[in-house]
Amino acid sequence: MSKSREYGFTLLEVMIVVAIVAILAAIALPNYSDYLIRSRLPEAHANLASLRMRAEQYFQDQNTYVGMPFCPVPAATTNFTYACGNIGANTYTFTASGQGTVAGINFSITEADARSTTIGAGAPAGWAANANCWVVRRGGACS
Repeated sequence: MSKSREYGFTLLEVMIVVAIVAILAAIALPNYSDYLIRSRLPEAHANLASLRMRAEQYFQDQNTYVGMPFCPVPAATTNFTYACGNIGANTYTFTASGQGTVAGINFSITEADARSTTIGAGAPAGWAANANCWVVRRGGACS
């Protein structure tokens, strides 16, 4: 007589696999979320740098920042809204305010190329402000 063999997994084996998957998910999900946030930041950096270049070209032609035809700035995107502020004969400030997954992360640039990052309400956990640069990583790290 042949003995029949049963196939399958024991409860202990299944519990071990579930625990391993849970540990991997606990590590992977925060890193993936952070990656998604970091991938959206260059949009604001590029648009602000472009606005600054256009402002400097306008200043060279007009000898003032007042009356820049591109203020108000481009329409809001999925990730950021843009604004012109503090426009004077020799000064300006352009800002990009995060929305959606990057809500609370705000960037600014001035006529002196002073770049700063502020963190507002609703910002992702772990992101820090930096008054000297545009933040590119959690914790306030600059590029």
